[in-house]
Formats: sequence, C-alpha cells, structure tokens
Amino acid sequence: MIYLGIDISKAKLDCTLLDPVTDKRKTKAVSNDTKGLEALSAWLDKQGVAPIDVHGVMEATGVYYEQAALWLADAGMRVSVVNPAQVRDFARGLAMRTKTDGTDSVALARYGALIRPEPWEAPPPEVRELKALIARLEALETDARRELNRREKALVAQAPALVRESLDNHLAALKQEIARLQQAIDDHINRHPGLKADRERLLSIPAVGDKTANRMLAVLHSRKFRSADQVAAFLGLVPVEHQSGSSIQKRPRLAKNGDARTRGVLYMAAIVAAQYNPHVKALYTRLCAKGKTKMAALGAAMRKLVHLCFGVVKHQTVYQPDWQPGG
Repeated sequence: MIYLGIDISKAKLDCTLLDPVTDKRKTKAVSNDTKGLEALSAWLDKQGVAPIDVHGVMEATGVYYEQAALWLADAGMRVSVVNPAQVRDFARGLAMRTKTDGTDSVALARYGALIRPEPWEAPPPEVRELKALIARLEALETDARRELNRREKALVAQAPALVRESLDNHLAALKQEIARLQQAIDDHINRHPGLKADRERLLSIPAVGDKTANRMLAVLHSRKFRSADQVAAFLGLVPVEHQSGSSIQKRPRLAKNGDARTRGVLYMAAIVAAQYNPHVKALYTRLCAKGKTKMAALGAAMRKLVHLCFGVVKHQTVYQPDWQPGG
C-alpha cells in the first residue's frame, strides 16, 4: 500500500506520496477543484500507482476536504479522514517542528503508514444536505446575535434614528430567514423516513430539544459509530488526564478535539438535563456529592447525553426513563 498525505486548504491540495517500504516520497500541489483532482490522478498514473493501491489520508478541515474525499473514494482509493489534533500530536512525536503545507502532507502520509486509520465512508446525500442546512442556520443565528448587540449599543449611545432603523430592518430580515431555514430543516427531515424516525427518538430524551436533536441526528448519521464512547471521543468529550509523578496533578479536562458547535449545543442541553433527565440528573448529583467540580460533572452529563442519543438510535427505540445499564 502506498500512502498519499493530502493537506487541504480552500485553494489547493498539497500532496505527499510515500512508499513505506523504501521511505521514498514525492510531492505534488494541485488546486482544490475538479481540475486539480484530475491533475492529481494523472500524476499518480505517471508514478505508476494504481488507485486500488493508494491510501489517501487527510484531515477533517471544515467543508474543504469533502470534494477531494468523495472524488478519491469514487476513483477506487482507500480514503481516511482523520482528526487534526491527533495528526498534530503525531507530528510533534516525530520532532517535526516546522509547520508548512508541505510538511503537513508528509506528517499525514507517515500517520497513515504507521496508524493505518479506518476508511472513511461518505455520508448519504440527505445527511450532507442536513449538515449544510444546519451550518447555514447557525451562521444566520450568529449574525442575529451580533446585530442584537449592535442594536443595544446603538440605543445606549443614542445613535441616529436611521442607524436604529437599519438595525431593526436587518434583524427583521434575519429572523425571517432563520424561520425559513428552520422550516426547511424540518421539511428535509420529514422527507426522509429514517431521519424523521430517529429525530423523534432523540426528541423523546428529556432535555434534548430541536437544536440538539438535529445536531446529533447529523452526527450519528454521518458515519458508522461502533459505540457511544466512540461518538463521545469524536466530539471531544473524553476527559484527558494530566499527571506526572507527584508534582504535576492537574484536573482532567475535555479533549475538545471535535466539533465545537456540537459541544456547545450539548453543553446547554446538559445544564437542562442535570435538572430534568433522570439518568443525567442521577449522575450529576452523584458526582457533585463526591466533590467533583460543576464543570467536571457537566462534562460527564454531556457524555451521558451522547450515550442516551446513541442508544435510542442504535436500538431504534424511544427513551426509557427506567432503563438501567445491562438491563
């Protein structure tokens, strides 16, 4: 197997082709579009490498990796989309202190050769569309919050009437567009029976509202997770210990190496769940009684919510308030 490390950016793909047996490598930079991917394919042919013998490794960088991952997979290559934090730590372990697009592609190729990450599977089209709709909705909600802050400052500063009117008009337009996107997400989910049924199961969990259900629906349908712990790790909710001898005894903290927006949604849901969800409340109360900090207990509550979400989707059942582990 030959390993192709691909560093993704908006404009280009920096590639390193590594033969792990001879440790020889060759590099190529192409544009991050269809023309560039065709050039990459021609370059691989020139190297005498068949697609079936190539394992492409790239990082999950926003949306910019998706076109390349889909194209390479369709061409018959094995493709892995890996966590950027893990590759960064791997590069440090190799004493690769210089960070450029070229060195990043080398690190990715070496990471693939040593770790041999699992192959990536493209999410179904309806899941990709759902993720795009959610991302757009959240961008509009962010804009609306910013405009609300500007409006508050304008009122305090007694800004001219025209400024206040402009802010009000923009806020009204944003609210209208937000409502349209929310309806579009609901309509999209309702058009796909699998998504609709799983969303209803997620909504049966106390403290899981529309925003959390939509987010977790997109996550759980985006790839095949084997366990709830794997989902928690994917979202960066696994506690990281930092201890060395007797002198360094730091508090565990969340890894935070997954999607920050999903963690933010789960955090707000966990605050509610700690009061109203039987399973989460019991866990949160027990941890606080043991002297854990509220933030540590909330981190555990977030993980518990992920476990509950994974459970109802995996077992295709609604939330059971009397469910017990192993029962």
